[in-house]
Amino acid sequence: MKTILIKNAGKILLGKLDKPFADGDSIYISNGVIEEIGWDISKPADGVFDVNQMTVTPGLIDSHVHPVFGDFTPRQNTLGFIEAYVNGGVTSFVSAGEVHLPGRPRGDKEAAKALAVLAHKTFKNLRPLGAKVHAGALLLEKGLVEADFQEVVAKGVWLVGEVGLGTVQDPDEAADLVRLAQKHGMKVVIHTGGASIPGSTVINAQVVLKVQPDVVSHINGGPTSPSIPDIRTIIENTKSAIEVVQCGNFKSMVETVKILESRNELNRLIIGTDSPSGTGVIPLGIIRTISFIASNTGLAPEKAVCAATGNTAKAFGLKEGVLEPGRPADLVVMDAPYGSVANDAVEAFSIGDIPGIAMIMIDGVVRVGRSRMTPPPSKQIKTSGEAKLPEGAH
Repeated sequence: MKTILIKNAGKILLGKLDKPFADGDSIYISNGVIEEIGWDISKPADGVFDVNQMTVTPGLIDSHVHPVFGDFTPRQNTLGFIEAYVNGGVTSFVSAGEVHLPGRPRGDKEAAKALAVLAHKTFKNLRPLGAKVHAGALLLEKGLVEADFQEVVAKGVWLVGEVGLGTVQDPDEAADLVRLAQKHGMKVVIHTGGASIPGSTVINAQVVLKVQPDVVSHINGGPTSPSIPDIRTIIENTKSAIEVVQCGNFKSMVETVKILESRNELNRLIIGTDSPSGTGVIPLGIIRTISFIASNTGLAPEKAVCAATGNTAKAFGLKEGVLEPGRPADLVVMDAPYGSVANDAVEAFSIGDIPGIAMIMIDGVVRVGRSRMTPPPSKQIKTSGEAKLPEGAH
């Protein structure tokens, strides 16, 4: 289908904090890109999806995953984890480092560069269920110099994996390398909290302030949290994006959101899973975290959705994550789950329910109809023209 019309939406969430809801109930898509959002759009389309008053959101972004190669995780010996996450509404993933590769050489800068380049190029060619996997995150190993950053950037690598997971663990040494990476346009994330895997280290506020990364990863712990005073110190003394994760400390996540909201800095809040990990493979990790935040912090659900869409897109410079003309047509149609007391997906988030996903679209292509991971939605989509929903959902 070259042109698609999504109509009769109850709510359209844009993924923008300054304007969470669209003025409109329809989205017109041409060649995989959003062309128009408005009321009662009626121009001809090859396929029409009547979403029956359900809620449309941007495709969710998982800001913190640890892929390896292919749709496989050796950490949990699980096949198909990326496709499972897509069924949970996640359309884009950002790697925090391919650290779980069996036999990964440590202290070998050439191997670190090769791994980052190979992962980046692999996921340029591989898109499980249409997912966009931004992979290839260079781990900081001893011996890296400016020419090494120039080399990998020239090959397309633009991420630096969690500072603290490589052999560079001295704060001053790490800070020097981070300045070089940022000089060449790379986005840098840092581990925070207790050690997560053998060979990693404890990173507190003092280290984060010295390194000044672009993203403070799992500030609520991955899985062990820093202290609340450390969390506050990091927020108050950096301009970094602040990431909370599903595989972390729930209490610290709640406190982090409250601190950011009190400072009017919710634009810094992003959401990841920090998985696959020892905590597991969590297909509903992002949508669950949105629900946890909205139902336990008092934050409006539409703003919590921004933390998993537009905020993350801004933090990493991604085109997806916001619904507006010129952006990729990556979106999720969701509703209150069947049997919930909520009236729609937004209200479901506010009371702690997981919405039921009715459709997932990536670049204008429907990849999932009714999700096999969420509860069923209360309503159903009606289709006409060339519009079709994939078969096989529960």
